[in-house]
Amino acid sequence: MTGTQQQEIMDLRALNLTPKQIARKLGIKVSDVNAAIQNQAEQTTLDRLAKGELDPVYQCFASESLIQLLPKIPPKNSIKNLLTKILPVKNNDDIDRGLGLVVIARVARYNQITVCSYLLDIWCLGVKDTIPPRTVDRIKFQEFTEAVFEPFPGEPQEVTLEVAQGMIFSACEYALSLGFQPHKDFSKSRSHIGEWDGSIRIECGRDGKPFYVNGPHDNPKKIMETLKKSRGEGNFDFLIGERSY
Repeated sequence: MTGTQQQEIMDLRALNLTPKQIARKLGIKVSDVNAAIQNQAEQTTLDRLAKGELDPVYQCFASESLIQLLPKIPPKNSIKNLLTKILPVKNNDDIDRGLGLVVIARVARYNQITVCSYLLDIWCLGVKDTIPPRTVDRIKFQEFTEAVFEPFPGEPQEVTLEVAQGMIFSACEYALSLGFQPHKDFSKSRSHIGEWDGSIRIECGRDGKPFYVNGPHDNPKKIMETLKKSRGEGNFDFLIGERSY
């Protein structure tokens, strides 16, 4: 196939013609059209990766517990002003015990989707768990999203990438200030998030200080020692088992 034919295919594709319509118009095989479209898509991806660019965002979702921490929309306010405002954490012992979930999905090659999830402990530990990038089709993506959000009350809501970044990095930043590193797999899913400009934040902690809630895979003794070292005795709350202190 000549370079001229390839360009004609791309021009017609830009007009939303189907491969069959393009083949008929140019007098070539449908398989040749499909091959040209796929090669162009692959080259575009390679060019983007060479420049250090991430795949385009497909969808981002966040649990209701995190959505509640975003600023309310006041009338006649610009989005830019809105996103720099912060609401305090709502004092509700029944909402996930400080846990929230964010899912970020990007469009991969061959019409696939690459997805990561981030379990956040906004009261203390930051990025508590993460599922590194996995590539799925659209049906599997929907199944994945439904499965990971199933333990959380309420319906997950779609958010912008900037909001998702703000949730993840706010929790991560807060935890680091307390002496806690992100989950060990965070390094595998960090690049999937993109670069955070810091314009969107959520307030972490509970009632102005850390609140550690014991999880099934935690090392409570080590965590308590870290909190005592970073904040000092009496400057944080904790819940071990069903007892709050």
